Amino acid sequence: MPVPSEHARTTLATELGERLLHLKQRVATVESCTGGGIAQQLTAIAGSSRWFERGFVTYSNDAKIEMLGVQPALLQNHGAVSVETARAMAEGGLRYSRADCCIAVTGVAGPDGGSAEKPVGTVCFAWAARARNSVATQVHFVGDRHAVRQQSLARALAGLLDLLAS
Repeated sequence: MPVPSEHARTTLATELGERLLHLKQRVATVESCTGGGIAQQLTAIAGSSRWFERGFVTYSNDAKIEMLGVQPALLQNHGAVSVETARAMAEGGLRYSRADCCIAVTGVAGPDGGSAEKPVGTVCFAWAARARNSVATQVHFVGDRHAVRQQSLARALAGLLDLLAS
């Protein structure tokens, strides 16, 4: 998968903002491996304060537990990079915000930290919205740290657009 251009990422963020405005909803982001990049992409858009509620950067397991209510046993049993953890992060983002929907991402951006089971490029996503079932998935991206993070950002935005369209 090629690294999405800045223009492509901006287009996705703009589309998401327009959709949220139309629905009269606000979004929260919960990020680990993207380190706040999704929130930055969204808030770079003028007027985003009308639909961006808040962002959480929960890089450590302690932050996931303290800020989002992720259960320590879940992290121990599944790891920080898992669809289960991503789902708990997204649901925690809704619980600890006033947002109507939430994007969560956790992964191994590299160059270190990968394993045979979860190699560099493994990224888990979840999208949650009030009164809907959350959706979670795992993807494997190819490339260096920057490429993995940029692909993750685009996939996170596209996934919430998909959820809001359903």
